[in-house]
Amino acid sequence: MKLGILTVPFSGMSLEETLQYLKTLGIQAIELGTGCFTDDSHCKVKELIENPQKAKDLKALVESYGMTISALSCHGNPVHPNPEVAGHDHENYLDTLKAAELLGVNTVVTFSGCPGSDPGAGKPNWVTCSWPPVYGEILDYQWNECLIPYWKKAAKLAEDAGVRVAIEMHPGFCVYNAETMLRLREAAGPAIGANFDPSHLFWQGTDAISAIYELKDAIHYVHAKDCRIDPRNVDKFGILDTKHYGDIEHRSWVFRTVGYGHDETVWRDIISALKTIGYDDVISIEHEDALMSIQEGVEKAVSFLQNILIREQAGAMWWA
Repeated sequence: MKLGILTVPFSGMSLEETLQYLKTLGIQAIELGTGCFTDDSHCKVKELIENPQKAKDLKALVESYGMTISALSCHGNPVHPNPEVAGHDHENYLDTLKAAELLGVNTVVTFSGCPGSDPGAGKPNWVTCSWPPVYGEILDYQWNECLIPYWKKAAKLAEDAGVRVAIEMHPGFCVYNAETMLRLREAAGPAIGANFDPSHLFWQGTDAISAIYELKDAIHYVHAKDCRIDPRNVDKFGILDTKHYGDIEHRSWVFRTVGYGHDETVWRDIISALKTIGYDDVISIEHEDALMSIQEGVEKAVSFLQNILIREQAGAMWWA
């Protein structure tokens, strides 16, 4: 396994300044944002496509610091009910695939997206319950008329580009847990898999280890981000929470740097389970901790993970 990071928090610095800093931390791989919900300051995909030499220069710059590019991230909603939004995010997805080809990157991270409730809707509608029956009708429309048709085509485009798509299982979108992830993968094919980010599963009450074994070979990529569940507020309000992320005192849960939501034992078990099912790739830190500066949050995450990652291949079982 290698220790990586999504560079989006460092958008105020140049890519080279970011690489200089990350090298001092021992980071081995970087994940670059390419647009939509993800800042693209370090990777302007249209510029790379228009001038392939820029792609070569970017790759060479990263390699000069002893690192690799582990993934490109274009988190968007390509099935948004507003055609302009959907068209923009789909175009960004296509450009990201092309940029990945130019850079020799085999993984693109994104969201599944969420359609509206019906063809006339103007905004996405994330369904969280099965009754009244209208919600079942909405889900049938979203999956069978929007999501599956889109991702069947989008998966083929990814395959043609030699890229696998890592869908971040994120509430608010149609794919938000192992069950919905596997449903989309079954329909669209093996180019579609999961970006396994435990933080989004923790607050849903999912056991991360069980989810890893359920997904098995469907895990294409991994984010290292934690989530702190606040039992005081859960007891009063439950786990569904629409308060702003900045209202830390009153939220039922908040994103935290790894180790500040779940202890070392939990994260050791996550890394071990990933290794067991055959994932031996990059663990990419995603900093979204509102209680820490970028530098402190990232450095604490790096320090926490350095002793937890399993870096070498197991030897022969001399004891068995």
